[in-house]
Amino acid sequence: MNHYVACFQKFATFTGRSGRAEYWMFTLFNLLISFALNILTAVTEVGIFAILGLVYGLIALLPGLAVFVRRMHDTGRSGWWFLLGFVPLIGVIVLIVFLVQPSQPGDNQYGPEPV
Repeated sequence: MNHYVACFQKFATFTGRSGRAEYWMFTLFNLLISFALNILTAVTEVGIFAILGLVYGLIALLPGLAVFVRRMHDTGRSGWWFLLGFVPLIGVIVLIVFLVQPSQPGDNQYGPEPV
């Protein structure tokens, strides 16, 4: 939960590095919240949950992009690699491989190794 909150505290910080735990915990919590809101929308057929899901998605967009860029920095890559996600199938697979790789040991051009 601390990693999730930390991403919102650094919601527009595109510099520095983020470790695997911070990125994947943020992603996990986003998926769980989105899944819960989608289930509530489907079960209750109340539009407020759909609106809440849309608002949450918009709120989580910038912190999600920022933690993605910091995660790429942690593996020694530029944040511009996110554009690879627009290549159907292959791009997403390559990005997932990059995201699960361990951190570059020690300092790199993007800053010190995350704790």
